[in-house]
Amino acid sequence: MDLRLERVSHCYGGVEVLRDVTLDIPQGQIVCLVGPSGCGKSTLLRILGGLERPEAGAALQIGAPPPGTLNPLTYVFQHFALLPWRTVAGNVRLVLEDHPIPARERDAIVTDVLARTRLSDFARALPRQISGGMKQRVAIARALAVRPAALLMDEPLSALDSQTRELLMADLVDLWTRQPFTAVYVTHNLAEAVRLGHRIVVMSRRPGRIRDIVGIDKPLAERRTADPDLDGVHDLLWTMMRDEAAAADRELIDA
Repeated sequence: MDLRLERVSHCYGGVEVLRDVTLDIPQGQIVCLVGPSGCGKSTLLRILGGLERPEAGAALQIGAPPPGTLNPLTYVFQHFALLPWRTVAGNVRLVLEDHPIPARERDAIVTDVLARTRLSDFARALPRQISGGMKQRVAIARALAVRPAALLMDEPLSALDSQTRELLMADLVDLWTRQPFTAVYVTHNLAEAVRLGHRIVVMSRRPGRIRDIVGIDKPLAERRTADPDLDGVHDLLWTMMRDEAAAADRELIDA
């Protein structure tokens, strides 16, 4: 299933946030959205997920979800939103409990996603007993449990320290390499975008428009944090964003 934003515009209280955004997200790609603060990245994600209706344009799902999909779209947020009284396995199982599937199948799904996210040994742990990085792994496992056609990821690593962020990026690359998935990934961190994105969508300051789309051909599994092959991409992205980010900051100060 592909996703498409078609001439999307949106306002909040008379303030124009997005203007005429058209974007295709092909199945099996990670598409990163970057841009200055306030440019509408998270709003686009909510529109894609059906949490908001755009004032103009449309968010479309093209084609059928993959077989076995329980939720076509699911979110991974910056904050983990785990239930503190439920174990790791119990938090993952939560998203399956409203679906009419046999208990044995639910257990098999939980076992599978915990193994894929390297959490099997922590299945009975409570959230207070695990690290922030593991909590975000639980959130990712919970999202994968519903076998989504696409993950909508809103700055999922921004609350983590740099070392944990590196480990989680490696985990996401490993997950995608073993079983490719579709994702729209919002981030302020250009290093994350260059490490994880098949395509990077650069947005202008408010009202957010697509300024450019940068594709990266190097396979995810061959990319590294300090990767000379990608330094040029990082520099290009920052060159495009620098003046926009400075202007956006000035607008916020003046406001």
